[in-house]
Amino acid sequence: MFQFRPSDARGKANFGWLDSKHSFSFGHYYDPNHMGFRNLRVINEDKVLPSKGFGTHGHKDMEIISYVISGHLAHKDSMGNGSTIVRGDVQRMSAGTGVQHSEFNASNSDLVHFLQIWILPNRANHTPGYAERNFAGERHNTLRLLVSGDSGVDALSINADIQLFGSELDEGQSLEHTFATNRHGWVQVISGSLTVSDGSLSQPLSSGDGLGISDVQTLTLTANSQCEFLLFDLP
Repeated sequence: MFQFRPSDARGKANFGWLDSKHSFSFGHYYDPNHMGFRNLRVINEDKVLPSKGFGTHGHKDMEIISYVISGHLAHKDSMGNGSTIVRGDVQRMSAGTGVQHSEFNASNSDLVHFLQIWILPNRANHTPGYAERNFAGERHNTLRLLVSGDSGVDALSINADIQLFGSELDEGQSLEHTFATNRHGWVQVISGSLTVSDGSLSQPLSSGDGLGISDVQTLTLTANSQCEFLLFDLP
């Protein structure tokens, strides 16, 4: 079963310095039919003007992933972490019992464009944590595991039962992913276009589109043009 979430149906917020699109209910955007998908709670596509950003604010009991598409995103938090992440970088922050942080565009001339992703944790009151890693060059024509609830694999670790894959796929190339029994998926297209098929159903997707996936064993993803996308494997 496929649940198509077209780009232009997403919630929108524009504060001048921030242009944001919400795949699920967030902030002032509320849609009872789109409150999340499984333990995936937020996918926000954010564009922040030069030298602007989110001032210090708090989170609790949420796993937060930042995926930079372009630009420079500066992060500081109450755990003592401070860095600027760029394209190819993936950042994971476990809010746990509570953390304060800020995010700013580190450039005084260029936009920063990134996805902010929230995952519900596997339990409350984890110890707050932070990690980041650069995956540039590792996603070409493959499903590269970026974030995983299994700490024994080659990926950023997260306190949630998910696997998050990223790919940059050349036109005409195809990839397959097999789901274990009772697992679900979400595909989020960052750029370009692709077709997702389960062998009987096919759904074309373009930049900004999302697709919820249930009751599927093997998924085939074929690039209609050069594309970049994320694939979530969820409980």
